[in-house]
Amino acid sequence: MTLRGQAAIVGIGELKPARYTEGETTLGIMAKAGVRAIEDCGIPFGDIDGLLVHPIGGVNMLTPSTVVEFMGLQVSFAESVDLGGATGAGMVWRAAAAIAAGMCRACLCITGARRERRTGGRRAGGGMRDRSPFAEFEVPYGAVGANFGYAQIAQRYIYEYGVRPEQLARIAVHQRDNACANPDAIFHGQPISVEDVLGSPVIVDPLHLLEIVMPAGGAAALVVASPEVAQGLPHPPAWVLGSGESCTHKSITYAPALTDTAIRAAADQAFAMAGIERSRVGLASLYDCYTITVLLTLEDAGFCKKGAGGRFVEEHDLRHDGDFPLNTHGGQLSFGQPGLAGGMSHVTEAARQIQGRGAERQVRDLEFAFVNGNGGIMSEQASLVLGVER
Repeated sequence: MTLRGQAAIVGIGELKPARYTEGETTLGIMAKAGVRAIEDCGIPFGDIDGLLVHPIGGVNMLTPSTVVEFMGLQVSFAESVDLGGATGAGMVWRAAAAIAAGMCRACLCITGARRERRTGGRRAGGGMRDRSPFAEFEVPYGAVGANFGYAQIAQRYIYEYGVRPEQLARIAVHQRDNACANPDAIFHGQPISVEDVLGSPVIVDPLHLLEIVMPAGGAAALVVASPEVAQGLPHPPAWVLGSGESCTHKSITYAPALTDTAIRAAADQAFAMAGIERSRVGLASLYDCYTITVLLTLEDAGFCKKGAGGRFVEEHDLRHDGDFPLNTHGGQLSFGQPGLAGGMSHVTEAARQIQGRGAERQVRDLEFAFVNGNGGIMSEQASLVLGVER
């Protein structure tokens, strides 16, 4: 089944990322973003009949019904999506599929996370103890967090293909320039240079501090609607033209390869469904937890050949007014990473740009945008192609 033109993003709600969100709950900030998205799209609140959420810390079970009750919704379709940073993109195509199947007509997709200063005590999370092989055989030996895994990927890429530190740093610099055109970015008004990136501390060799995303708190939401509902709303629809998804592993230990990723399969599926060539994409909105993530995505999504990513970013201007606009909101490296809403920010930005609401950073004559969400350590991939016309 194709999802091309079966649904469109019609509303956006996003909270400005904050370093800390003291006194807030994840459920509360997610609801705020959801209400903003509904108000933005102009669909009556009572006509929202679908809901997609993700697992929420402190809510051990029945997450969709918890959110329904909290927001006062009544829906005919509800689901929880757990794909890490790929959750936002994964929600959009699931919403489109539910609409195509007649399960709902207007689906709210919400992501978010609070962030508080650590005080030394145990953080609230809820849920059962992790008894997965990863927790038993890897965590005790230091395989904690994501830095070490992406550093391994970067080291392997350097060994196989070679990339100069200046080329990776250029990604972070151009995304910071984009953030300086986005008042909602956490690093708005704070430009950086290649020298700044390479002069920042090495966190895990070869990754510098300014090549690594900074966690924040915040929330983001979208409303995805059927073609009938999408007509006559305040903003032009951002049509879902293609989608793809692929998952290969959880732990980096079991990745089939370190420099060839599941992005290839997800992107190929999305472009095949959309029926357009890569050359027609006017905006790439790519998950960017690390600079190496962007480089691999450019290659595996088919914008350049394997091993040519360094040369590609060196030869192209990645800023919003450049010849290859990439992460025009600043990306998570400079916009901020508010939990899973960080991944959703790539979808909200692509939809905003397709709708012509990019303000100072609007990409001119934009027809098609490509989005990729990445979960885990290059584990779960979800790709979207959005466009101005069905």
